[in-house]
Amino acid sequence: MVASAEFRRVFAAFDQNGDGKISETELQLCMKAALGFLDEEEFVRLVEETAAGTQDEEGDRCREAFGMYVMEGRGCITPLSVKLMLSRLGLQLDVDECQVMIRRFDLNGDGVLTFDEFKTMMMT
Repeated sequence: MVASAEFRRVFAAFDQNGDGKISETELQLCMKAALGFLDEEEFVRLVEETAAGTQDEEGDRCREAFGMYVMEGRGCITPLSVKLMLSRLGLQLDVDECQVMIRRFDLNGDGVLTFDEFKTMMMT
């Protein structure tokens, strides 16, 4: 019987982002590995391709979410656009409260969130 430490090592190998969970993408990698033997080069290529695909998917989801908040045609999230989006979700906040929310992740201090600032917010 394989020791628990060995299972943990294998789990850690498939948990590429270290979040303590094996995602669908990571599970696909696991299943592909289970279907046949991989040499080191094949394994590295598979891991790199999977990681690149995961980043693309995360970026797409992040852009989609960002687009939901961009309502004023400025290409950024403003306090008013946050207020409007949250009101659609049933949350009633005033613009000042939304401004406080934005200020927390507004890295350049311009009072709005760019996509990069929004992505940083989503990663925390």
